Amino acid sequence: MDDIASNIRNLRHRVPPDVKIVAVSKTKPVSAIMEAYNAGQRLFGENRVQELLQKKDQLPSDISWHLIGHLQSNKVRSVVPFISMIQSVDSRKLLRVINDEAARTGRIIDCLLQIYIAEEETKYGFTADEAAGTLDSEEFRSMRSVRICGVMGMATFTDDEVQVRKEFRFLADSFKWLKDRFFTDDESFREISMGMSGDYTTAIGEGSTMVRIGSLIFGSRSR
Repeated sequence: MDDIASNIRNLRHRVPPDVKIVAVSKTKPVSAIMEAYNAGQRLFGENRVQELLQKKDQLPSDISWHLIGHLQSNKVRSVVPFISMIQSVDSRKLLRVINDEAARTGRIIDCLLQIYIAEEETKYGFTADEAAGTLDSEEFRSMRSVRICGVMGMATFTDDEVQVRKEFRFLADSFKWLKDRFFTDDESFREISMGMSGDYTTAIGEGSTMVRIGSLIFGSRSR
């Protein structure tokens, strides 16, 4: 079995202290998540709502859960009461549903806008212009129960580092453009979530503030 605690220690030596590590625990058992927790990890990311719901009540309540996978509107209500951040806000409709459900529970939900940066049709996300259009809309200005904290993106699954770097740079440029246009004085808008186990060093070099690491912590997926 992978030594999860050692993996986390090694990763922390390689990741700058101002970059957050999201331990991607999808498909991993509660026992493995507890190993990471006991090694000091508190920030975890899950892709599927049903899997997250099955795990969270078996784990300590001070875990910060991030939803990092595509979120269907009809699943929003079940995560809003406890989620720390929804990184995968990929449409205006989804943002509206999150706001409405958060308002019902009296919470303000931290969100990242997922920007489409890859050359793959399977990826979700706004274009940079669509994100700007959403932020510039009267509908968004009326939302009181969501807090936009930055952007997220997923690079193309390829060994071509030049292409991956270009996509990460585009995401960082999109963040700066949106920051200058809509969030100049808003300190909450500060996150660029990009980079996974295979490309996190490239992402950090291009300005990532949050990396989503799975296999380097937990080993390869079980399914």
